[in-house]
Amino acid sequence: MSYLLALDQGTTSSRAMVFDADGRVQGVAQQAFAQHFPQPGWVEHDPQEILATQFDCARVALTDAGITAAALAGIGITNQRETTLLWERASGRALAPAIVWQDRRTAADCDRLRAAGHAELIRARTGLELDAYFSATKLAWLLDSVPGARTRAEAGELAFGTVDSWLVWHLSGGALHVTDPGNAARTMLFNIHSGDWDEDLLTLFGIPRALLPRIVDSSGVCGETCPDLFGAAVPIAGIAGDQQAATFGQACFAPGMAKNTYGTGCFLLMNTGAEVVRSDNRLLTTVGWRIAGQTSYALEGSIFMGGAIVQWLRDGLGLIRCAHDIEALAASVPDSGGVVLVPAFTGLGAPYWDAYARGTLLGLTRGSSRAHIARAALEAIALQTVDLVAAMDRDGAGPLTELRVDGGAAANNLLMQMQADLLGVPVVRPQMLETTALGAAYLAGLGVGVWSGPDEVAAHWAVERRFDPMMQADQRAATLALWHRGVERARGWADA
Repeated sequence: MSYLLALDQGTTSSRAMVFDADGRVQGVAQQAFAQHFPQPGWVEHDPQEILATQFDCARVALTDAGITAAALAGIGITNQRETTLLWERASGRALAPAIVWQDRRTAADCDRLRAAGHAELIRARTGLELDAYFSATKLAWLLDSVPGARTRAEAGELAFGTVDSWLVWHLSGGALHVTDPGNAARTMLFNIHSGDWDEDLLTLFGIPRALLPRIVDSSGVCGETCPDLFGAAVPIAGIAGDQQAATFGQACFAPGMAKNTYGTGCFLLMNTGAEVVRSDNRLLTTVGWRIAGQTSYALEGSIFMGGAIVQWLRDGLGLIRCAHDIEALAASVPDSGGVVLVPAFTGLGAPYWDAYARGTLLGLTRGSSRAHIARAALEAIALQTVDLVAAMDRDGAGPLTELRVDGGAAANNLLMQMQADLLGVPVVRPQMLETTALGAAYLAGLGVGVWSGPDEVAAHWAVERRFDPMMQADQRAATLALWHRGVERARGWADA
């Protein structure tokens, strides 16, 4: 029983992967699911579709691996973070669509809280910026908007959770209502210093404590699945938000090590060990993971639009037929021809935290082509990451000596070379790009004893390609200056 099943519930798709004791993939399945945009700035998912696609992928991945659930040593779960669900304890039925992390409906609520002077308390307790990105205002909105929800919540009839809690609840047939500290740290209700829910914040946001899941270690058996779900009871032994899992899968176990995941958004995490590094540059101080009661912290920069920019070029503008086409199109011109794309479609994340910024395309001339726009789109992904690294340097968490990369867009060689050039440090791509699922498997494997410790896990990490910077310093500075001019023009656009 040395196989591990990783359930990787992402923003646009559910994935399941089976790993063996050497960290090699033995089975995989993936299904996309619908994105719902009922109003401008609103983003929702169907909670039942999340369950259906995720559990179906698990069964298909087991079949693909040629094993049954009885051969599994454990299950690890990793998930899109901050996405907020509210459900009935008696039936497990969600009361409303899941409010996705990208959703901006509570931006005005955050403005009111900020005007009332609460931002510093939130930052001091949670390590987070006061923003609609996180779960607290989403949950408060649900309690106030779903008829009878607040009364039922106070009576203990309802449960709140991020996607990990929703999955574990249904994996266990309602026996487990849990989350790990890394996911809890994304709710804006969790005190990262005490390691528990914060009573003052619960009062501030009007959240009944009876709604909240129990906090368990990120690695370790917290329960098991219902036997009839996959054909055998399997230990649930790892839980981590997607970016924490990717950091673990990249074996960034030592302070100063960092990874960037190029998914729907981009998320740069630097391990700070046992030290809680407070950011003076609007980065997030967050929990990486907790193992055997010991917490590792991280400094994080969140970019809302990463690979989603490429999806927009494909689906919104029709400039490319599939996402893979962008590399060849962008490479067909030597530079962006002065075109700058600021992808603030849902506002700007770190280090700007501007909910009212909007997407902006600048520098167009009659000579501008779709290739220039494509190249500017890739540059935008890399340049947003440069802003995060610069902020980490100013916070004293650097200097960064190399950046480990993963996620779907990390397969784009042109983007990775751009990233190395604009950062001025090597970019290192591992053999296994799906490090989010791998990190969930590692956490579960440690939890059930497949691996003895982080050193044994780190031995599985291997380099596929290294991208060394080739851009001259003056060209780098000029590119960054043009980018920052574009950012300033995009900021505050939707502010009434």
